Amino acid sequence: MLETISVAAMPSEQKINAGNRRFQTALKTIATLTLLLLVMPLNLTLTIIALLRAILTKPFQSRSPATNPQTILISGGKMTKALQLARSFHKAGHRVILVETEKYWLTGHRYSWAVDRFYTVPNPQTEEYPQALLKIVQQEGVNVYVPVCSPVASYYDAEVQSVLSPHCTVMHVDVEMLQRLDDKYTFAAAAEALGLRVPKSYLITNPQQVIDFDFTGAQRKYIIKSIPYDSIRRLDLTKLPCETPAETATFVNSLPISESKPWIMQEYIPGQEFCTHSTIRDGHVQLHCCCESSAFQVNYENVDRPDIENWIRLFAKSLNLTGQVSFDFIQAADDGEIYAIECNPRTHSAITMFYNHPDVAKAYLDRESLPQTVQPLASSRPTYWIYHEIWRLVTNLSSPKLVSERLQIIAQGKDAIFDWNDPLPFLMVHHWQIPLLLWGNLQKPKEWIRIDFNIGKLVEIGGD
Repeated sequence: MLETISVAAMPSEQKINAGNRRFQTALKTIATLTLLLLVMPLNLTLTIIALLRAILTKPFQSRSPATNPQTILISGGKMTKALQLARSFHKAGHRVILVETEKYWLTGHRYSWAVDRFYTVPNPQTEEYPQALLKIVQQEGVNVYVPVCSPVASYYDAEVQSVLSPHCTVMHVDVEMLQRLDDKYTFAAAAEALGLRVPKSYLITNPQQVIDFDFTGAQRKYIIKSIPYDSIRRLDLTKLPCETPAETATFVNSLPISESKPWIMQEYIPGQEFCTHSTIRDGHVQLHCCCESSAFQVNYENVDRPDIENWIRLFAKSLNLTGQVSFDFIQAADDGEIYAIECNPRTHSAITMFYNHPDVAKAYLDRESLPQTVQPLASSRPTYWIYHEIWRLVTNLSSPKLVSERLQIIAQGKDAIFDWNDPLPFLMVHHWQIPLLLWGNLQKPKEWIRIDFNIGKLVEIGGD
């Protein structure tokens, strides 16, 4: 009888829990909107000052026209890395067309002075996407398409090459190469075949493979990661095996592992992580940067790591890559060696470090190999997003050391969105783009984890 009552009560309990979560999400959304409203006068004042400064100094600024001006189409308009590329091409004398999906028509970056025209396009997963891009390419006379895409969209931007290539250059790997690099397991296998160092890796398509795995004698623990991009579980670094076989079984059985959603079980190597961005043409690295990495990466400071750069050069040359390719590495704490963890064949936000470099456009547009790889200037300051820093500051007020670290980052670095010569995106992202997304979330409630000002979206449970 007790069991019957418990089972019958479950749907009501679930409804109550769901209602509580919706209420908590609504409160969080309203509180965030209120905070953004409170800081708006400060940001508006800063923007007005910057606009007046830009107008007064513009006659004295030199903008050398490009010897061969081109029209550049950039996707991913809501993301800071797209804004940075738009500014880099514009400063070099090129014309920039920015596009984004219809959901993010409100992107604040469309108001950048570096953007000549803005369009919305259907979601990349739809059949209309290739033709929508082709129409823009033909209408605007686009010479080069530079996708700034999400993990999901990167496949469709590779697929669209067959439609766009007769009309313009596409700076992206082809479908076959993308699938090979984006798959953590096939990437590791390709690198290992070239004699390049990667962690021990195993393809997992059934939880039972992990349960039955013989961990005896393993020098290191293992972690398991989804091969298809998973914005939530990608931060889970549960070490395998767990304390008991039963705990291991419980954990892996809780994961959506299947033939259609394979995972990779990879040797866990403690140490310092690094992330990179490389723009590559015909196997030659044209542009490169490297930063220390973290789980939620919103700080970028260039570090000189010739060993990582050489690893990438050999890999790029061996596979004759063309496109934008990012890698994650780790320097093992035990043996000091560099291991490549994964490859993401798309633009990395680390490219924000090139905000003051005059040769970014050359790295993308020159068909011949550049005599010297474009790397962040010595004068380039570390980039950050001010409201991520303020949040970290507020949540660590009890630690004077952490407060001092955050203040030092703000004082010595540069906000990745704000630019004295192009201030409108800063105002419009924080007081138009994000507030409208939050308002939309109030209308159609969906649980969200955080605001990512870097990629210009709410990170939602099961979101895009």
